[in-house]
Parts: sequence; structure tokens; C-alpha cells
Amino acid sequence: MRIAVVTISDRASRGAYEDLSGPAVEEWLRTTIVTPFEIVRRIIPDGIASVRDTLLTLCDEQHVDLVLTTGGTGPAPRDETPEAMREVLVKELPGFGEQLRRASLDQTPTAILSRQTAGTRGRTLIVNLPGKPDSIRLSLDAVFAAVPYCLDLIGAGRIETDPARIQAFRPTPPSSS
Repeated sequence: MRIAVVTISDRASRGAYEDLSGPAVEEWLRTTIVTPFEIVRRIIPDGIASVRDTLLTLCDEQHVDLVLTTGGTGPAPRDETPEAMREVLVKELPGFGEQLRRASLDQTPTAILSRQTAGTRGRTLIVNLPGKPDSIRLSLDAVFAAVPYCLDLIGAGRIETDPARIQAFRPTPPSSS
């Protein structure tokens, strides 16, 4: 199982700002996933081309199973992560974005400005997360139960989570009546 954590920030990519988002994602993953996994980290500038090209490399060349991006989902002019995602995704999974915003609204009213989304490209699931560490933890808690099942459905690597942290999503088998 290979998981990419991509911090999208002009300032962090220049070294003018310490990346707190990527480490927050990694810490959350290490306390939640109980099966072995490798983390691939990237810090890239905002912008459609940089995000698109990084995602394409991670999915098509490096064959990571899961990509978690952080940053670039607001309304600011350089926040273009969703636009780059549209150029990469084969199937969008809008329920992730809906749930991410719903959970974040409990914490902050400005969550309605977020344009997070998720989707698949081949055997890779890509999920956009916010850029603030507290919001990242809240967001991952809100959606991660569906991640292992989605990875199974698309033929990606398999992960198990700590049941004390995340209640695994188990689909209900069809009734036989």
C-alpha cells in the first residue's frame, strides 16, 4: 500500500512557510491504519499545471493507491486544486466533498467556501483535504471509513484501520427475499 500526501502551497513549496499540513495527514494515517503502508510526500506550488502533473505522475507512473492532497481548495485566485482534479479524475465521487463540508461546518462557518472533492483515476483514489491541521483531522475522521472499501472496489491496495479510531464501512449484503 502506497499513500501519497501532497501539500499544495506556494509558500511551503518555496520554503517560506513550514508545511504543517502534510505532517498532520501523515500523523493521522500512522495512528489510524494498522496494515503496513509507505508514504510518498510532495510539496508543490498552487496552480492547475503543478497539481495536475503531480497527480498524473503519482497515479500513472508511481501507481500509488491513495493520494491525499491538502490545500488549494478555497476561493482565492491561486486555489486551483479542484480545477486540476477535473483534468485528472476518471470518476468523481462528490459524496466525499459533501461530507467533508458537512463535517467542517460544525467547526467553522467558512467551510462553505471549500471546494473539496474526490475521485478515482485507474486504481488510485484521490481525496482533497483542507490545509489547516485541525481541519485535516476532522475531515479524515469524517470520510475515512469509506476509503478502504473504495480502494477495494477500484482494485487498489488493501488497508485495515484501527476499529477504535474508525468504524469500518461494511456494505450490507443484498437480502435474499
